[in-house]
Amino acid sequence: MASEESPVEAFRRATAAAMRAIAERDDLQLTFGSEARLTGVQARLPTPPREMTDADVAHLRGEADAMALRLRHHDEAVHRQRAPAAPEARAVFDVLEQVRIEALGSQEMKGVGANLQAALTERCRRAGYARVNEREEVSLAEVVGLLTREQLMDEKLPDSAEHALGYWRNFLESRIGADFSELSKNLDDQEGYAKALDRLLVHLNLLDLEDDSEEGEEQISEETPEESDEQDQDQDSDSSETAEAPSSEEELEDGEDDEEGPEDSEEEAMAGSADDDVPDSERRRQRRGDGGGVSVRYRAYTVEYDEIVDAVDLCEPEEMTRLRMHLDQQLANLQGIIGRLANRLQRQLMAKQSRSWEFDLEEGLLDAARLARVVVNPTHALSYKMEHETEFRDTVVTLLIDNSGSMRGRPIAVAAMSADILARTLERCGVKVEILGFTTRAWKGGQSREKWLAEGKSPAPGRLNDLRHIIYKSADVPYRRARKSLGLMLREGLLKENIDGEALLWAHNRLVARSEERRIMMVISDGAPVDDSTLSVNPGNYLENHLRAVIEWIETRSPVEIVAIGIGHDVTRYYRRAVTLMDAEQLGGTMMEKLAELFNEDAEPGTGGRRGRRRGRAA
Repeated sequence: MASEESPVEAFRRATAAAMRAIAERDDLQLTFGSEARLTGVQARLPTPPREMTDADVAHLRGEADAMALRLRHHDEAVHRQRAPAAPEARAVFDVLEQVRIEALGSQEMKGVGANLQAALTERCRRAGYARVNEREEVSLAEVVGLLTREQLMDEKLPDSAEHALGYWRNFLESRIGADFSELSKNLDDQEGYAKALDRLLVHLNLLDLEDDSEEGEEQISEETPEESDEQDQDQDSDSSETAEAPSSEEELEDGEDDEEGPEDSEEEAMAGSADDDVPDSERRRQRRGDGGGVSVRYRAYTVEYDEIVDAVDLCEPEEMTRLRMHLDQQLANLQGIIGRLANRLQRQLMAKQSRSWEFDLEEGLLDAARLARVVVNPTHALSYKMEHETEFRDTVVTLLIDNSGSMRGRPIAVAAMSADILARTLERCGVKVEILGFTTRAWKGGQSREKWLAEGKSPAPGRLNDLRHIIYKSADVPYRRARKSLGLMLREGLLKENIDGEALLWAHNRLVARSEERRIMMVISDGAPVDDSTLSVNPGNYLENHLRAVIEWIETRSPVEIVAIGIGHDVTRYYRRAVTLMDAEQLGGTMMEKLAELFNEDAEPGTGGRRGRRRGRAA
């Protein structure tokens, strides 16, 4: 009976009904799990607490309303066509598209606007905006989204968001302050809004519209001749650079993206004076990397069939239990070796968190051990001591495991066992661990390829397979709850092809969204990305170039520290910090050693291959 329905169940039912009404989609399905996610018409919200407060209700309804509004006001085909390829430009583009969607909803329904505001407040709290102490600690995409939200939705930002935005406000208003009126005029026209976004990205030096549209040419017409002259003068040197590195690597290397302008604009903003010292035309020339080979822009033909899925949703409970038992049997043979290394790592980490004493002070606690000196010689002053707790930065580690068919057999089994032991070890030390996997849903193309064939086989379609990104263990989920999920790696038929570049961006985005001071990503793979369907209709180095570009961007411009372990193949040619193993049995020990090296380094938080800077989400 309805009267016996629990408050949580009533909330779930009412939320699902409200989402269908707002989205105007009767086929929308709502489930509850570990995190908010929208895939097609399948929406997922965090599981509500048993004792729900008004704040819980408001922010969960806000997350639900944002998803429903996206289904109602967002055209994925238009978004995909207009979105830039460079990760930082794409990150800003994606964030501002969501702002457009929520602005429309707030205008139409005041109650929805209040829910969206509550959801924003909760996101700002989780992101730790109140703890920001300098501009480098918050990403460009985040602050541009906050400022745009303030301008388009005419609402007061939460105090923590206002605090974080304060470090960027003057810089952003001087660059893009005039762009908001055009965005506001096109809120209900996604195509027009995207064109206005292009101009905003140009003003942030993230995009070069020289060859993209008439509007873009009008915006930068005064500088185009100068850039053209500089391009001609540097043709030879650029050609030689192209010969040394794949063309797509240029997208995120010297200029991160030869078409759409990359991340260096934000780097210059972070550096402060660099933004004034380098002319815009010179920066754009460097970003384009024009020369002897024009790189092919990486894209996906469609993302409609991609999925991000929890491991438990891919397998029946009975089979999951059987696979976990099989993993435990194999783990018994490796437990001794890796266990000893895990204990060594644990001792190192616990030592870093231990307390220490400082002696011979003039104030503090009386040091009884040194009273004998006073007895022998009363002229000696009393000695005091003080206890200190060694600083240990809040840390999260992501293990990103290649789930391709070439990992089948012993490599994937050892990877699963190593991830299992590492998760237990780090959890005991207070370090959060996330375990992710990446593969595709089909061999040699799935529904993406079928759609391409049905639509006339357009040339150079980009990625032509359906991604499957798997969450084995979220960072906030304790090991005991995710233990069974790790056995899924041993399932027959799971491992297919690997598209590494997009998997790295996905794992990276999850990391930068977290509030921990230090973020570490460990990639376990057995070679280069391979997808026959994609490579058969694109250049042969299409996936590899994108992987190189993504790695370069993370290593030089992201707060994430990345290390790679190659099994049977040399990955040092991709990653700056990497090791290659010829025997999968070495994996567990190497993982422990590499993490021990990272924790022993006296590095500043937010170093991704060099000291530095915190960057936002890649796309």
